[in-house]
Amino acid sequence: MSAAKQRVDQQPGFVLHSYPYRETSLIVEVFSRDHGRVGLVAKGARRPASQLRGVLMAFQPLLIDWSGGGEMKTLVRAEWQGGQPLLAGQALLCAYYANELLMRLLPREDAHPRLHRAYGDSLRALAAGESQEVVLRRFELALLQELGYGLPLDSDADGAPVRPGTDYAYIIERGPIALDEHAIDDPAVVAGKTLLDMAAGDFRDPDTLAQSKALMRRLIQHYLGGQQLQSRRVFTELFAFPGDLS
Repeated sequence: MSAAKQRVDQQPGFVLHSYPYRETSLIVEVFSRDHGRVGLVAKGARRPASQLRGVLMAFQPLLIDWSGGGEMKTLVRAEWQGGQPLLAGQALLCAYYANELLMRLLPREDAHPRLHRAYGDSLRALAAGESQEVVLRRFELALLQELGYGLPLDSDADGAPVRPGTDYAYIIERGPIALDEHAIDDPAVVAGKTLLDMAAGDFRDPDTLAQSKALMRRLIQHYLGGQQLQSRRVFTELFAFPGDLS
């Protein structure tokens, strides 16, 4: 039995990725507010006279209409909403990294309105020149938490409150485990203060920023299941990337 057809109008969304399809069309992956990641066929979008040319840009807020059933829908209309400055340089590469994480980790048609809002906030923060490392850490946290991976930060693996003066070994899919007074040199060790700062979204402390980067690197790599990020290779080739996950 074929999937039920649907018509969606005026849905806020962003283009995550697009590539040519047949002679004049595009396949467009969009991240919509109420329907999650959706695959769309943009018929004729590559024709010179197409109204979609110049509209289906990544990192720009759109209102999108589509119809159809099955895995791939048909793009009916896309309207640019404006208000988002164009990204360039390292900020642009950071945004590509965020898009690649969404493409790799976000299932199709799994709605996450809060993650959609966090993504839009991240793009605006990058355009405003805010700290790229802070923007990426907040987005990575929002992504993993929204996808249900469960990242306990203010309580340990046994449910006890995290203590700011204690060091913890962070065990993936379990959470923090308090260490005794004998510190060990291990990248999995993170200060309790760092965990509490991360829970509060406070990355002003340089130690918090450095430790959270190392922790999120491990977590992202784990949930990618060994997949290699194309954006990581580009960052490495061009210049030192502030959110390098390698």
